[in-house]
Amino acid sequence: MPFARLIPCLDVTNGRVVKGVSFKGLRDVGDPVELARAYSDGGADELVFLDITATVHDVSTMVDVVRRVGEVVNIPFTVGGGIRSRQDAARIIEAGADRVSLNSAALARPELISEIAALFGSQAVVVAIDSGAGQVYSHGGSRPVGLDTVAWAQRAVQCGAGEILLTSIDQDGQRSGYDLAITVAVRDATTVPVIASGGAGSAAHVVDALRVTDAALVASIVHDDPSQLPALRRAIIDAGISLRHFEEVYS
Repeated sequence: MPFARLIPCLDVTNGRVVKGVSFKGLRDVGDPVELARAYSDGGADELVFLDITATVHDVSTMVDVVRRVGEVVNIPFTVGGGIRSRQDAARIIEAGADRVSLNSAALARPELISEIAALFGSQAVVVAIDSGAGQVYSHGGSRPVGLDTVAWAQRAVQCGAGEILLTSIDQDGQRSGYDLAITVAVRDATTVPVIASGGAGSAAHVVDALRVTDAALVASIVHDDPSQLPALRRAIIDAGISLRHFEEVYS
């Protein structure tokens, strides 16, 4: 397995970072650009921004956020939410993002995955899957779509996805640990990196995830105090997990 990645995830709405529990009860936790700077300086391997209430207008808002984030970080970052076409993806990537993340739009039209991969390469396309009880949900985890999580992950990869971002709806924001069972199931059924998301409450939870998959998203445990990210990173390394950029952060 390549070096693992620790990835803070920033849920964005109306240009602000928010956090909730199981996608509900959202509260404002800060400015995306300032948080991105803090996480980059603190040793994050990558960042993910998800515009969780995206509309057509919000795509323009996120383009501005992407440009400003690109000016203050030197690590890769992915942007999702409101990307419904090749043109939307191009605007986000040309503004400075390394990858785009597709969710509901890919479910509605899987060909979109292939179209964006053809333009920018599979490495630039992440398919985000919100999973509950082994089933896929769309629209911010609010609508079941009648698809099995593993089967949809396999199809997304066949269409050209270079990575799967797998979020457990039931675990999201609970700080009780990731859903390792569904993470392992998707990992074993696909040939691309799988990012575990939803449920991190301690360094031990992140270590558990990184023992079975390529990367782990964190949100709640760092949003309240971004200065804790270096300590989290050190705890993961002390547990025997080799993180990307180790030498750059701790040399």
